[in-house]
Amino acid sequence: MKILMVLTSHSDMGNTGHKTGFWLEEFTAPYYAFRDAGAEVTLASPAGGQPPVDPNSEADDAQTETTRRFQTDEDAKTALATTQKLSDLSIDGFDAVFYPGGHGPLWDLAEDADSIRLIENAASQDKVIGAVCHAPGVFRHVKGANGEPLVKGREATGFTNTEEEAVGLSEVVPFLVEDMLEANGADYRCGDDWSSFVVRDGRLVTGQNPASSEETAKAVLNTLKQ
Repeated sequence: MKILMVLTSHSDMGNTGHKTGFWLEEFTAPYYAFRDAGAEVTLASPAGGQPPVDPNSEADDAQTETTRRFQTDEDAKTALATTQKLSDLSIDGFDAVFYPGGHGPLWDLAEDADSIRLIENAASQDKVIGAVCHAPGVFRHVKGANGEPLVKGREATGFTNTEEEAVGLSEVVPFLVEDMLEANGADYRCGDDWSSFVVRDGRLVTGQNPASSEETAKAVLNTLKQ
């Protein structure tokens, strides 16, 4: 199995003066789930190199077994610091693409032409496509082969409006993931706020929030085996 993980290169939380990026657990939990399953993982980002980590995801109360594992894994740190430029890659040769969340993707990956093209090509080749938390926002402009939004008529989840409200960023983010998915015609599903919730619709796998990261990755792996 060869899996491409695409991370954000965006580090500014709107005009608040605060920093964002990718959420550490949403990278480490899938990364190790994939690696421990024997998958070959390639990391990419729009700018290449070290993607920005949301500083809030490095706080003590946000640490998990996989984030602590990452802190002592020099090989993984090197891989993260040297992500390939997304524009240099295609989906050819990969079995799946996975997007970790954090708020960053709402600004760059949701609008990135290389990312949009990669996902559209993945869908046309029936590759597995996974995204967790805010990362389903990357589907905002992605079209299916019929020219309709990729998520139209498909079950999907992502960070809920009430979760965004709870972290006080509803008026800061460029769009709300739940609202965007519904506007694009998705059959939006969710569980309780902050609980693990994963939806699989064919080869499309989405997770609701950070707590869903590992289960989303496992669902990607299970889909690859089918």
